[in-house]
Amino acid sequence: MVEIVFLMLVLKLPILYLIGVVWWAVRAEPHPSEPAVLPVSSDPPGGGPHPSRTRRPRRGGPHGAGRPARKSSRVAAR
Repeated sequence: MVEIVFLMLVLKLPILYLIGVVWWAVRAEPHPSEPAVLPVSSDPPGGGPHPSRTRRPRRGGPHGAGRPARKSSRVAAR
């Protein structure tokens, strides 16, 4: 009986702590340490082609179109 009462009281402490931390975090107002700095671009607006529209040469590989098809070494039976 004593163990059940002890566990019921002790195990509530982490739950109360968690509720207190969440309550404190929700009520806190954010205060940035320094103001935000916006980067300035030296490029004029609307310059250059879009990066996704530039074409790159195709690379070779097992699935690439840069290689000719291999000829089969098997001969069809007649």
